[in-house]
Amino acid sequence: MNVIETKRLILREQTLEDTESLHIILSHPITMSFWQFPFTLEATQRWIQRNFESYSNLGFGRYGVILKSTQELIGDCGLIRREIDGVIENDLGYIIHYKHWGQGYATECAAACKQYAIETLKLKRVVVNMPTNHITSIRVAKKIGMVWEKTFNNPQNRDIPTHLYAFNINLTT
Repeated sequence: MNVIETKRLILREQTLEDTESLHIILSHPITMSFWQFPFTLEATQRWIQRNFESYSNLGFGRYGVILKSTQELIGDCGLIRREIDGVIENDLGYIIHYKHWGQGYATECAAACKQYAIETLKLKRVVVNMPTNHITSIRVAKKIGMVWEKTFNNPQNRDIPTHLYAFNINLTT
């Protein structure tokens, strides 16, 4: 099911048929260099299953990022609800296969997901987190209007220093 469409991308719910293509992306050491580790096949399968559960329970999750021009799955982007530094957050994440870096796809899909979170899902707060040395991801967060909130050591990612960027809907306006 297509959820979001941008000028160059389609974001749609992941399917079991995505397993092989998504695993190529999530298991690649360059693509996953800022993660705890590249995914095993079993981790990719769990990732997809967790998204199925999120779609069913929350109405959102991480989506497959499809390049319109080729219909190729080039990444994963969307929202999951999870604990970050002791707080349950609506976490916006984006993973684009390294072969497609530098073309603005992460910014394009992340901006669309943020807009979807606010306008369609009516979420009042969305966050993004990344290692402090992930300069490209920091740029994406800033470009889509996220604001640095804090830095913390992330036990979910080798206890490394991690930035948290946030977007909050001002409830007084």
